[in-house]
Parts: sequence; structure tokens; C-alpha cells
Amino acid sequence: MGWSCPGVPLIRITLAALSFVVLALLGRPQAVLADDLPDLGEAARSEFSPQLERKIGERIFNEIRLREPSYVDDAEINDYLNRLGSRLVAASPNPTVDCQFFAIRDNTVNAFAMFGGFIGVNTGTLLTAQSESELAGVLAHEISHVTQNHLARQIAREKQNSIATMIAMAVGVLAARSNSQVASAAIASAQAGSIQSQLAYSRDFEREADRMGYQTLASACYNVRGMGDFFGRLQQAGRVYENNAPVYLRSHPLTVERISDMQNRADGSPYRQVADSVDFHLVRARIRVQASGAREAVGDFGTQLREKKYASEAATRYGLAYSLLRAKEVAAAQREVEALLALKLSSPMIAGLAAETRLASGDQAGALLIYRDALQRYPQSRALVYGYAEALLAAGQYEQGQRFLDAQLPLYASDYRLYGLQARTFALTGKRLQQHRAQAEFYLLQGQLGPAVEQLQFAQQATDGSFFEQSAVDARLRELRKLQAEEAKQKRNGG
Repeated sequence: MGWSCPGVPLIRITLAALSFVVLALLGRPQAVLADDLPDLGEAARSEFSPQLERKIGERIFNEIRLREPSYVDDAEINDYLNRLGSRLVAASPNPTVDCQFFAIRDNTVNAFAMFGGFIGVNTGTLLTAQSESELAGVLAHEISHVTQNHLARQIAREKQNSIATMIAMAVGVLAARSNSQVASAAIASAQAGSIQSQLAYSRDFEREADRMGYQTLASACYNVRGMGDFFGRLQQAGRVYENNAPVYLRSHPLTVERISDMQNRADGSPYRQVADSVDFHLVRARIRVQASGAREAVGDFGTQLREKKYASEAATRYGLAYSLLRAKEVAAAQREVEALLALKLSSPMIAGLAAETRLASGDQAGALLIYRDALQRYPQSRALVYGYAEALLAAGQYEQGQRFLDAQLPLYASDYRLYGLQARTFALTGKRLQQHRAQAEFYLLQGQLGPAVEQLQFAQQATDGSFFEQSAVDARLRELRKLQAEEAKQKRNGG
């Protein structure tokens, strides 16, 4: 499921945890990892529905977001990945597929597609790519795994295997992109004959993802040579390790055949020079600041500016301003932001940094003005949405903040952060029932059913709600308790 320059663990989620997620959503008992279970039978003959895949993906993504320390909880970085990814999805053979992109803080080059269209990208991949077309090639490849339903097809083809083998394989496919030791454990738990069959399918799917990814890259008007160039460099960088790689990772190599196929396709296409977006360079600067620390980054970006040794002046000034802001040198950060704005470049990331700097300097009115103007130009920027809401709260404009959040939630109904901001706003205005009701949704969207139920119970005890609001709380609590009962039944079956 994806590609990587192997060798360094990515996500430290255990095989058992992933297995439980998949099995719980399939309605299968947790004990299926035993060796003496029956064949998959009827369940194997029907592929996963898109709805089931999405539920599984959401569960795994929530585990990553809540418990994986390397998950990048940065709206600017994930905003950029989703802007780029959305452009590619729109140009893919299935433009309606629902994909969500997120970053993992890891210097190695890696990307992976999970159930339900969740696609992770290492920060090392963004820093290693020499152009936006190269990065787009990586994402296009992973998007193709999603649009072609590779994981579901891979599982469905192994109809003759036991449940234990199938779940081990499904988890192994996911784990291989994160941790080679976990992948080895998954493979060791499956039958040898099944392994060989599964690996063959994986090779077919990798080639198919290359072909479909290439077409997507071309349709999205990126330089198609970027895909082969990037993969070719990875092949050279990974040769030493690849000769001794575990068998599962050797089934997904950057082979000469695959590289040649990409390059041949590119050679047969007209040359297209594609300029990188401003945000491609800005997001790389942001990642470098976070990776090296504020003080070190101030020195590095300052030196680059003085010596004029940079590929992008805008990115270098952004990196310096952002690192100064993180180092609490607000006045110096403001000066660099003004120099950055003088370049007259259009970017939600530049606008967001300008607003943050104004807010840090105590200029709340100036920050709010920047946010309002930026949201007119970039209404889909989640980072700007969060920033504006935070700025309204900091300025004590609670009612306006609530109206703004009320307008955003119908657009992003599954955004847990918006519910968290809404809960804070209600708390500041003393609206206890609504505070706990919003906090319940905040927890629920992160897969924390127990705390969500507890918040609704607190809402029931509040005395400041109308009859309508109290009835809505009661109805929602009944829904969540029903979900709790279903989960408890699954656990009993698994026991």
C-alpha cells in the first residue's frame, strides 16, 4: 500500500491495535488471530463497502491522531497537503473519492494510503522533493491506490484463506508502510503460500498505481517527469538497504522496470515546465523551523538571507519570520513579515503568519482585519478559520465568534477542532448546556465515545438550556448509548 525508502519506523501503532480496529468494524471477535479458526467463507466473497472502509480508516486515523507523537498537528501543513491532494483527486479517474491527507513528522521518505482514503506523508518526503511536481507524483501514486480500491481488492482476492490469515495480511499491508518489524510480525502470522500470492498482487497494484498516478499527474497539469525523477533518486538512495530488506518490503521495491516505465511514459509526452506554487516552498520552510528549533532556525534563515543563498526569497523570509515568532522575538518577526508582504505574493500561509504576528504584538484589531480579508480570498483554509476564531476569542468578541463558528460547522461538520472552539466560546459566555454538548461532539469525532457520553450527561444536568436544547441533548445521548451498547456487545463476543 504505497512506497517508501525503507528502514526507519514511521507509525508506532501495534499490530494488535490495528487488528482490533479492523475486526471490530467487521463485527468479528478479537480472538480471530488464533490459528484454529474456520475459513473466511461468505465474508470473503463480498468486498468491503466504501462505508465500511471509511469507518475503518477513521478509526485508524483517530488512533494516529490521538496517540502517535509524530502526527503533525499543524493546520498549515495539513492544509497544504489537502489543497495539493484535492487538485490531484479532481484530476483522477474517480474525482468524487473522499481523500484526507495528513503529515507525519519523520525525516525518512515515505507515504502510505490507508482504508477509506486517508493518506499519510512523511515530512521527509516534502523536504526531499525538489519540485512540487515530484511531491505531486508521490501523492498521485497513493491516490491511485485509493481510487483503484487496492486494499479491499487485495483482501477480497484471498478468499480461500482463514480469517486469521486475512486480517494478518490486511494489517501487514498497512504496517509495511510504517514499521518493518510490525510488517514482519504480520507476515509471520500468515501462511507461507498465502504470502507469495499476496505479494504478487501487491506488485501488480504498485504498477497499476504508477500508471494511474502518471495519468492523474498529467491531467492535473504537473510535470510528469517529476514522478520518475523522484522515484529514480529513491532507488539509488535505497540500493544498499534494498539488497537486505525483509521479504515483504522487497515485494514493493522501486525496481528498474517501474522506473523505466515511468521515464518512458514521460519521454513520450511533450515537455511541460511547471512552476512550483508559493506554498510548496513556504511549507518546507515551516517544516524546517519545527524540525530544527526556533533559535537554530533564526540563525540558519538569517544567514541564507544575508548571503542570498536560497531557492526562494519568500520561503526564506517566511522561515525567518516564523522562527522569530516562535522564539518570542515579536518585533523582529513583525519586521520580517513586512518584508515578506512587500514581495506581493498571494498565499493563505503568508496571511496567516501576518495575522499571528499582529496578534502576538497585541494588535488584535489588526489581526482580525487580516483574517477577515484573507478568508474572503481563501475561504477553504482551515488554518485561517481556526486562527480567526482564536483571534475573536482573544479579543473578547464571543458573540461574533459564535456566529462565525455557527456558519463554519455546516461546511465542516466532521471537524472536531471547530466543536472544540465552539465549546470554549460557550464556556466563556457561561452557556453550560451548549458547552458540554459541543464538547461531546469534539470527543465523538475523535473516536472517544465514553467521554462524549459523559459530556452529554453533564449537559443534561445543566439548567440553562431551553426545552428544545434539552430535548436535543436527550436524543443525542440515546444515540450514543446505543453505540456504547453495540461496542459492549462486540467486546463480549470477542471475549
